[in-house]
Amino acid sequence: MEEGTGDLIIKYSMKWLKMSKLKEYDYVIIGAGITGSTTAYFLSKYSNSILIIDKNEKVAFGASGAAGAFLSPLLGKPNKLKDLISQSLKFSTTFYKKINSQSFKNDGICRIPKNDGDKEKFDSYKPYMDFEYFELNDGYFFNVGSWINPLEVCELLTKDIQKKMKYDVVSIVQNNESWILNSEIKTKNLILCTGANTKLIKEEYLDIRAVWGQKIDLSTTTNVNMNYHKECSISKAIKSDERNLYKVSVGATHHRFNNDKNLDLDDEYSKFYTKDIMNNDTSKLINLANDILKLDDVKVNDIKIGARASSSDYFPMIGRLIDSKKSFEKFPHLLNGTHIKENMLISIDNLYVLNGVGGRGFVLSPYLANELVENIINNKKIDEDISTYRLFKRWAKKQKNN
Repeated sequence: MEEGTGDLIIKYSMKWLKMSKLKEYDYVIIGAGITGSTTAYFLSKYSNSILIIDKNEKVAFGASGAAGAFLSPLLGKPNKLKDLISQSLKFSTTFYKKINSQSFKNDGICRIPKNDGDKEKFDSYKPYMDFEYFELNDGYFFNVGSWINPLEVCELLTKDIQKKMKYDVVSIVQNNESWILNSEIKTKNLILCTGANTKLIKEEYLDIRAVWGQKIDLSTTTNVNMNYHKECSISKAIKSDERNLYKVSVGATHHRFNNDKNLDLDDEYSKFYTKDIMNNDTSKLINLANDILKLDDVKVNDIKIGARASSSDYFPMIGRLIDSKKSFEKFPHLLNGTHIKENMLISIDNLYVLNGVGGRGFVLSPYLANELVENIINNKKIDEDISTYRLFKRWAKKQKNN
C-alpha cells in the first residue's frame, strides 16, 4: 500500500484507518456549488450511491451563491473559448428548462457597450454573432439571455442526492483502488469541485486563481423591465411583497490578487480581503447599475461575495489528474519538452476534477459536468482544450530550468 499519490495531504495513520468504521459510496463529490451540483445530477442517472460534501451549511453558499447567475453570449470574433461558451450556453439553456427550474427566467439580456471604443468592437463582432439579436437603444438584445437563482437551482439539482454539509475534508488518502476522507468516508471515485480552494491537492500544474466576485440583492421602486449587462449585470425585476417595491440583483466579477493561488479561504487573511471588498464595492456596484438604468429608492437587502476559480488561460479543466512525479519518473525526457500522449502518462486513479469555470459557472457547468460524467461512466474522450492534460503539458515544458 502506498502512502499517497500526487502529494495529497495525509494526516492519519493507516492503522487508525483500519480501526475506523467507514461509510462507503461509489462516488463522493467535494463541493456543492454549481459544478458539484450538476456533476451529482448527471451521475445520479447512473448511480444511487453518491455523497456530496461541502464545508458550508447550504448548497451554493460560496462563489456560486455570489454569482450574478446570468446566462449570456460571449461576444467576439471566432476562437475556441467563444465556441465553448456558445456550445455551453445552448446546452445549459435547454438543461435549465428541462429540469423545470422555477427561478430560470429566459427573458433575454441587453448587452451595452461601456464606451465608444467598446461600441466599435461590438459593431465589428456583428458578422460573428452565434445567437440572434437586435439593436435596442444603445445596446444589443439577445433573446437567449437568462437569469437563474443559484440557491434554487442547486437545491433542485441535489434534492435526491445524499449530502454531508458543514463538513470540512482535511485529509484524502488513496487506499488501493479507493479513497479515504478524514478516516471516516470511503469512496471508489472522488470528484473535486472545490473551486478556488485547492488545498486538498498540490499538483503545481493545476493553476487555479481566485477572482473575487460580488452580488447584491436590492429592493427598488424602479421596475427593471429586462436583464442588462454593461460593466455589471442587473436582473429583471421581480415584484416584492411590499407595495411598489421590486427585487433586483446586481453582480460583477473582479479583483484578482497575485497571492491567491491555493488560498485557504477560511483564514483571517482572506476574510480581511472579503470585508474590504464588500465595503468598498457595494456603492460602486450601485453606481454602475445606475449608469445602466436609474434605480430609485434603493435598499440593499443582501450581499454575497466569493472567490470564483479561474485558470491561467481562462478555459475550464475537467478529467483525471495526472501524477506529475510518477510521469516524470517514467518519462524523464518530458523535462526536455518532449511531447507525450495523454494516455501514456500516469494519472491518479479514480480522482477527477471539474474546476476553472470563472465567472461563467452557470453557463459552463451543465455542459462540463455532463462531459465529465460521460468520461467517467462511458469513457468518452474529453476535448484537450478543457482537459487537465493541457495544463500539465504546458507546465512540464517549463520544468527543465527548474
